[in-house]
Amino acid sequence: MAKRIILFTGKGGVGKTTIAAATGIMAARKGYKTLIMSSDPAHSLADALDTTLSAEPKKVAENLYAQEIDLYYSMKKYWGNIRELLLLVFKWQGINEIASEELAAIPGMGEASSLLWIDKFYHSKEYDLLIIDSAPTGETLTFLSLPQVTEWWLTKAFPFQKLAFKSVGFAVRKTTGIPLDKGYEELKVLFEKLKKIHQVLCNPKVSTIRLVMNPEKMVVQETRRAHTYLQMYGYGIDAVIVNRIFPSEDIESGWSKYLVSQEKHLQEIESSFGVLPIFKIPHQRQEVFGLPLLQQIGKAIYGRRDPVQVFHQEPTYKIDKKGLNYRLRIKMNQANTNDFKVQQFGDQLVIQIKNQRQNYFLPSFLTYYQLSSYHLKNSWLTVIFEQLK
Repeated sequence: MAKRIILFTGKGGVGKTTIAAATGIMAARKGYKTLIMSSDPAHSLADALDTTLSAEPKKVAENLYAQEIDLYYSMKKYWGNIRELLLLVFKWQGINEIASEELAAIPGMGEASSLLWIDKFYHSKEYDLLIIDSAPTGETLTFLSLPQVTEWWLTKAFPFQKLAFKSVGFAVRKTTGIPLDKGYEELKVLFEKLKKIHQVLCNPKVSTIRLVMNPEKMVVQETRRAHTYLQMYGYGIDAVIVNRIFPSEDIESGWSKYLVSQEKHLQEIESSFGVLPIFKIPHQRQEVFGLPLLQQIGKAIYGRRDPVQVFHQEPTYKIDKKGLNYRLRIKMNQANTNDFKVQQFGDQLVIQIKNQRQNYFLPSFLTYYQLSSYHLKNSWLTVIFEQLK
C-alpha cells in the first residue's frame, strides 16, 4: 500500500508538471519508490522528463516511474462492459447510433479512470509514493468531486429497476452476447472503488494537494478560488509553490513594471496563504526539461526537507451550517485583536486587520446570504452568514 499521495494542481501554464516531476525525482533520490501519474489530457510529463511514456508505468530512473494516463486505453481496461450497457440503453430509448456513441462517453469518465489507476496503485505494494500531475484547477475540482456526480448521472440514465435490469441484461447476453448484467455488477464495484479512493484522498495523513502558481493576478485569483473549494470538499492542502519568480536584479532590463506587479502579487500570496508553507522558485531563464534540471528545481523547492512529508495538516478554511445560517471559519496568522473589519463583496470576503488586507473567495451559494457577524479568537476568524430576506 502506498504511504503517500501528493496531487499537484494549478492554472494551466504555471509549471505544474515541472514541479510534480521535480518532486518525484527528489523523492526517488531519497529512496522512495515513486510513480508520477499525469492525468492532464494535455500531457507534458514525457516532455518534462525528456523521455517517452505510455499508458502503463515506465521506469525512468532509479526508484522513479512515470505514466501518462490514456483515456481510451483506460476505458477499454475499466469501462468495456459498462460502455456496452450504456449503448444498448440509449438505443432502447430511441437515440440514434452516433448520438449513443457520444453519450456512452460518461461525463467524467476520464477523471474516473484516473481515480481507478490511483486506487489500483494505492492498494498495491508497488510504490511508496504516488504523485498526481493533475489537470488545471477547474478540471481538478471535477476530478475530485466525481464519485457522487457520476453515480447520480448513471442512475438517472437507467430506466430500469435494479432486479429487472439484471434479468433483462442476462436475457440480452444469451441472445446478443453483450454481458449487460455483468456490466451492471461492474458498475456497482466501480462506484465502491471510487467512493473508497475518495475517502483516501480526503485523509490528510495520506493525501495532500500542493497548489502551484505564478505571481500574476489571474493565476493568484484562480488559486484562491481552488483553495476555497478544495477545502470545502474536505481535501487537505499542505503547501503552496510559487514558480517563475523573476529576480529583482532584472529591474534594469526593461522589466520594472512587471517586477513591481510581481512584488505586489507576492505580498498578496503571503497574506492569503500565509498559514500554509510557501515555497518560492526563481525563474530558470531557460526551458526546464530532463532529469538534471528537474533535480535543480527540486532542490530549489525543498532544500534539505523531505518532499514526501506532510508540511501542513490542519484545515485552514471550514464551512458548516448552523440552523438556517452558515458559519465560515478561516485560520489567520494574527492572534486576537479588535482592530479589524470584515466585508462581503459578492463572492469575495475582504478582511482588513490593522494595515493588512486579505481577500478570500466564498462558495458561490453564499451570494444568496449576507454577512451578519464575525469575531476573531485563537487565530480563527468566524464569520456568520444569514439568508437574504
